[in-house]
Amino acid sequence: MTLTVLAPAKINLHLEVLGLRPDGYHELAMVMQSLDLADSLRFTPTADGAIVLECDRADLSTGPDNLVVKAAQMLRARAGLPELGAHIALSKRIPIGAGLAGGSSDGAATLVGLNALWGCGFPAAELHAMATALGSDMPFCLEGGTRLCFGRGEVMEPALAMPPLGVLLIKHPEASVSTPWAFGRCRELRSDFYLETEADFEQRRHALRQGPLVASLAAGGRLPHLRNDLQAVVEPEVASVREGLALLRRAPAALAVAMSGSGPTLFALFADAAGAEGARSALAADLAAAGFEAWCCRSTTSGASLVANGTPA
Repeated sequence: MTLTVLAPAKINLHLEVLGLRPDGYHELAMVMQSLDLADSLRFTPTADGAIVLECDRADLSTGPDNLVVKAAQMLRARAGLPELGAHIALSKRIPIGAGLAGGSSDGAATLVGLNALWGCGFPAAELHAMATALGSDMPFCLEGGTRLCFGRGEVMEPALAMPPLGVLLIKHPEASVSTPWAFGRCRELRSDFYLETEADFEQRRHALRQGPLVASLAAGGRLPHLRNDLQAVVEPEVASVREGLALLRRAPAALAVAMSGSGPTLFALFADAAGAEGARSALAADLAAAGFEAWCCRSTTSGASLVANGTPA
């Protein structure tokens, strides 16, 4: 028996740094969105108790530091069945180190795939708890869609209904932004604006729920300016982010332009996939001259999903 699971990328439509939590992490208020740009993981059971990961990208570690391996080991430990083994073949489509949660989504897909393959029977709540222990983005990657996410990102509200959007992603292959550095820089530059109480945090969460972004997403109209507090500190210091955002702001028919997460991937949103393709064509010469890679995709309502008969189950 072999199972295949799709692991979609994600972008942040809103990322607001509210303040510091008692555990030292930042308290966040976000709107996260799944994309149909997805990795594929194929799981095959083995009888030797080994967890073996292979990948079609030689520059990606397949050792114990990979979230796929960590997720497999955690699931097996929680099941209490050390004899369980699996061969996992990872096909990468999501750019590596791009701020699109590719590693977290692969880890989430591993929880989904091995829970089914090994017949563990863990309910969604237990998979969510494991995902939370493994990474801040991983619970969202399990569920997917368009969601308000709070805490470190693991506290999610029900999916928002919205029309599908076309998405143009760009990334300079030599650009890299450390997430810890971005949050540290945010603290250095913006801590005077940090909130301190749970009541203040909840006030900002409520403002996001009732704000213009959520209303515009539901209506399918032109979007307001997208807020990303990390973009505010990364853009002035990373040349490729500044240059890429300037290029995307010239894209015809773009509804909104922003950086995803801590970067360095940038995106523009469009009313449909044709709009994204048209923008990529219009900007192709300038993107190539500046050294950017580009991908067109669409928003999706799915997180990590088992594939049945060639389509997500």
